[in-house]
This record gives sequence, structure tokens and C-alpha cells, in this order.
Amino acid sequence: MTPEELLAAFHSQIRLRPPEQEDVPGMVFDSDGPVRRRYPEQPQTLYRMVECPEGLGDDPDHWIGRVVDFFTARGESVEWKTYDYDEPRDLGSRLAARGFAKEDDEALMLGESAALSEVVDLPPGVTLREATRDLDFERIGDLHALVWGEEWRAHGEVLRLEQERDPDALRVIIAEEDPDAPALCAAWVRLPPESEFSSMWGGTTHPDWRRQGLYRAVLARRAAIALEAGHPLVRVDASPDSEPILTRLGLHRVATTTPYVLGDPLAGD
Repeated sequence: MTPEELLAAFHSQIRLRPPEQEDVPGMVFDSDGPVRRRYPEQPQTLYRMVECPEGLGDDPDHWIGRVVDFFTARGESVEWKTYDYDEPRDLGSRLAARGFAKEDDEALMLGESAALSEVVDLPPGVTLREATRDLDFERIGDLHALVWGEEWRAHGEVLRLEQERDPDALRVIIAEEDPDAPALCAAWVRLPPESEFSSMWGGTTHPDWRRQGLYRAVLARRAAIALEAGHPLVRVDASPDSEPILTRLGLHRVATTTPYVLGDPLAGD
């Protein structure tokens, strides 16, 4: 598939996916006009995101204002996930005018799962395993707290609940030396039904184990899982560190995605 064909398929199958097909414990997926929202049922420290895959129509500031009012009333921050082909073209500046802070760009990378699935040698003593125990998710929380800050420790429990709800839709991989020792790398793949695409997330690596092939090995394991589950295409939101790896493996940068955050994304709830 060409990059243009991949983007069209992604937009149709993922961004325009009906909210009622989403199912994550404790989370609401709904729409307010052209804005699609994801937020917790009860105000708490969990991920909140909105986007506008079909544009914002003739009065974009009206819908932006409704997002601000909705999450302000809940006492929560929110991320507006933008893509560089979204309408209006000046969406970023309109969000900034309403108090959203621009964060780092990421590359939307799309391609074939098979390109990523070749088995990679691991450092001596390191193995890969699917997270199945409560302790595994605690270790993922510990790793996220170490790398991203203490507020991210709760993410391990969020993943555990999501995986418990539907083990076939979320598969989590850990790189480790010992199943009871700190995790060295953790990442997960979501396998949405009725879509050709899987989506790869995470890839957080312990600072002492970076640049030793763990990210690449965990990526290959997830790609193999996706292929076995019937998802021939893959989506990755790539950082500048990951993009060159994915490009060498045959994925295409088809767009840029940029988060705009209203308020501190993980504080003040």
C-alpha cells in the first residue's frame, strides 16, 4: 500500500471508529458534535483525550470552548490530539489561544506488521514474556514512575484493568532478567476488532538498558502477535528516537500528530 492508501485506511478504520466499539474499564468514549472524547467515568488521574477527525465545521471556536468548559467543570486537564491534516488548518493556534499548551510532535507511522516481526537477538540473560500477573503490572508502574515521574505509576494498574476486561484486545510484553526483578522494557499492542490495524504503544526502557535492542525486540514480538491475531497493518506514534528504526523497517511517516494540553496533564484532579 502507498502512504496515501495507508493514511486513508487508518483514518477510516481507526479515527472514525464508532465510539461504542471502544471498551476500556472506567473510561467513557463519546462525541460532542464533531469532537470525539475519551475520559474517565469519575474524575481521577487517567488519560483524557479529544480529537476532531472530521474537522470542526464553520464555528471551530465554539467546539473548542465546549471542550474547555466540559473538562474545566470536571476539574480535569485534557489532551487534544491533533493531526496535521485536521481542519481547520489553524487548529493549533486556536487551541493555544484558549490556553492549550503545545507539546512535542510525533510521527504517525503506518505500514505492514510483517516488516516489524523478524525475531531480534536479546542481550544475554534477557527474555520477553507477556504480562499476566498483578506483579507484572506493578513492575510496569514502577518502570513508568522511574522514567516519566511518580504520577505515571498508576498506569500499570490502568493497563491491568484494561487487559483483564478483554485479554484478546490488549497484549502487554515485558523484557526482564528475572520475573520478580524490575522490568527492563514494557510495551503493549492493541488489537481492535473489525480493523486491519493494530496499534503499538509504550516501549519505555529502563535507563540502564537503553540502546541494547530491547525496544526492537519488544516491537518484533508485538508485530508477531498482531499478525497472528489477523492485523496485517500497524500504527505507531513515533518519537524522534523511534522514527529512524521504524523507517528502516519499512514503515511510512504519513502525518504528524501533535498533542495540545489544557492544564497539567497529570495533576490537579
